Amino acid sequence: MEMVSTTKLRRFQDRAVASRPYANEIAQLLGHMAGVMGDRLGERPLFRPGRGKQTAVLVVTSERGLCGAYNSNMFRVVETWLSKNPGKKPIFFVYGKKGFQYLSKRGFEIERFFVEPPLEKLDYRGAKFVASALREAFLSGRFDEVLVFYTAFESVARFVPTRVTLLPVGAGGPDARQGGARDSAKRSTGDVILEPDVETLLEKLVPRYLETRIYNALLESLTSEYASRRMSMKNATDAATDMQGVLKKQYNRKRQETITKELLDIVGGAEAVR
Repeated sequence: MEMVSTTKLRRFQDRAVASRPYANEIAQLLGHMAGVMGDRLGERPLFRPGRGKQTAVLVVTSERGLCGAYNSNMFRVVETWLSKNPGKKPIFFVYGKKGFQYLSKRGFEIERFFVEPPLEKLDYRGAKFVASALREAFLSGRFDEVLVFYTAFESVARFVPTRVTLLPVGAGGPDARQGGARDSAKRSTGDVILEPDVETLLEKLVPRYLETRIYNALLESLTSEYASRRMSMKNATDAATDMQGVLKKQYNRKRQETITKELLDIVGGAEAVR
C-alpha cells in the first residue's frame, strides 16, 4: 500500500501543482476586472452576501480509511468553526464517504453527497458540476455564503486543513489561500483596453473562476490524502519491521533454550547408563 500510495501521490501531485498557476492568474484577472467595475460590482449577486440565513459548506474528505489523521484533522477544523460560529446554520455538501458518515452520524443536514466521479477519477468536468451546484444553491436565496473545507497540499510531509470562502466572490478573508477578487483588485495597476466590454467578460469569467478554485481544492485534497496514506503506511511498515525483529529475537531465545534442555537430557541419560 505504501508503494501504491507513492506512485499515485506523484501523479496527483503533478496535477495539483500544475493547476495552481492557472488558478492564480484567473484570480488576478478577475480582480482587475472587479477593480474596473468599481461600485457597479455590488449589483451582481455573486459579489454580495446572499439573502438567506443559512451557510452552504462543502467538505472534502477521503473515500477510504488507512490515511492517518487526514480525515480527523479536517473534522477538527469543521468542529472548531462550528463552535466559533454558534449562530450559523450550516447545510453541508460532501465529497468523500468518510465525511458523509461523520456528518450524518452527528445529525447534520446534508444537502448533497457527491459520488460521481470518484475523487481518483476527477477531471475538470466533475469540478465544473460541483461548482455549478454550489453557485445555483447560492443564487437560490437560501444561503448567505458558501464555504469550502479542504486539505491544502504544501509538501509531501505537510498538508493543512483549510477553510476558504467561495461565495460571495472576493470575500475570502484572511483564511483564504488564494486572494479574493477585491484583494487582487487592490494589487492590479495600469489601464487595459478590454474587448468585449468588462461586463461581458466578467459574466464569462466568474463561472470559470469558481470551477478552477473547486478543481484546485479537490486536487490538493486528493494529493494530501495520498501523502498522508503514504506516511501512514510507511509508519505501519516500520512498526511491523520492528515488531518482527523483537519476535525473531524471542523465537531464537526460546529455540536456544529448547536445544539446551534437549542436550542436557541426552547428557544426563548417557551419564545414567554409565
